[in-house]
Amino acid sequence: MMTSGSCPAAPTTVHPPICPAGATGGSQGLARPRMVLFGDSITEQSFRPGGWGAALVDTYSRKADVVVRGYSGYNTRWALFLIHHIFPLDGIAPPLATTIFFGANDAALLGRTSERQHVPVSEYKDNLKKIVNHLKQDCSNSMVIVLITPPPVDEEGRERFARSMYGENARKLPERTNEMAGVYAGQCIELAREMHIPCVNIWSKMQETKGWQTLYLSDGLHLTPEGNAVVHKEVVKTLRDAGLKAEEMPYDFPHHSKIDGICPDKAFQ
Repeated sequence: MMTSGSCPAAPTTVHPPICPAGATGGSQGLARPRMVLFGDSITEQSFRPGGWGAALVDTYSRKADVVVRGYSGYNTRWALFLIHHIFPLDGIAPPLATTIFFGANDAALLGRTSERQHVPVSEYKDNLKKIVNHLKQDCSNSMVIVLITPPPVDEEGRERFARSMYGENARKLPERTNEMAGVYAGQCIELAREMHIPCVNIWSKMQETKGWQTLYLSDGLHLTPEGNAVVHKEVVKTLRDAGLKAEEMPYDFPHHSKIDGICPDKAFQ
């Protein structure tokens, strides 16, 4: 005999149990929000093993889809050509949160091997502002936007990397300097303050640790697993401060502990 609200005993056939009227046709689950990581090669590489983007996927597992939009070699000038494609104004819900991580290429020095990527610091700040305005004003005024400064530069590490790649043909003068990266980091921080949005100051944070040059940077610019861990920690802290605490965000579908083994339909009402 079946009591009210219960499922009948499972039949002996291979067919699934039939639940009482009203137990089926329930919720299709919540739409899982997106977090978009927008940046240069340091963002593009963030889904590699030990990457900060991959770690972010784990942090927000089943709570948000973390989408990488990283473009190796890009500066903010070139990024402006992408924003209407990556963040369209119709056809798709805007992201819950977006990180903007540019500056390492903008800060390349004029007259050196990477000058093609150089963007004057005033234009860099203005380009970041245009990206933020597109997201905040055109896409969603509730979107959490996080600026990330360019990382520090280990000039000796860049020289070693160049020699390992090009031998005697390696350039003799650094194409980037830590001092110039700091100038661009300062403009990123200043813009965040002016626009009242959070900023992760990776340039300063990494240099707080002795031996940061080889501990956090693999080639004087890109990140080691330890460097990625610093970015992940700081980004998660910033997202949490903005109210995006993974443990408080809903699952898109019920946790397995909420699903009845005999009548699973109830959990999806």
